[in-house]
Amino acid sequence: MNRRTTTVLAAALSLTAALAISGCSSDSGKDSAPKLSVSGAFMPEPVNGDMAGGFLTVKNEGGADKLTSVTSALSGDVQIHETKNQKMQQVTSMDVPADGELKLKRGGNHIMFMGLKNTPKIGDKVAIELHFEKAGTVKAELDVRERTYNPKSD
Repeated sequence: MNRRTTTVLAAALSLTAALAISGCSSDSGKDSAPKLSVSGAFMPEPVNGDMAGGFLTVKNEGGADKLTSVTSALSGDVQIHETKNQKMQQVTSMDVPADGELKLKRGGNHIMFMGLKNTPKIGDKVAIELHFEKAGTVKAELDVRERTYNPKSD
């Protein structure tokens, strides 16, 4: 091989390797924008007008994100709660994994509505806005269900 053939061959191999690497990384869900949807959203009928819980699943078919806050006309103080070692505590955010789910469910992580402005009844719908670090705002409705309602878990 002469010097020119070697140079052209080396350039072609470098270009092929660069294209292969960039092609692999662009398919990764971690690098793509989050694609969020909400399902199974409900609120058990509150026992009193002081507080209520909210439960739902955020499905993500894209890159990772964070739930940073929740707002609702039902309450001026809506909190995100994490449950660890059977203790509930307010947190500032929750991770929504790439190509995964964030499950807010009874006995686990959930939304807490403090100081309700009114008391929703079975059959009502409670409008909420979920605020995410990357995806922005996602609107959802919680179906008000019986106090004992607990959907089947997978």
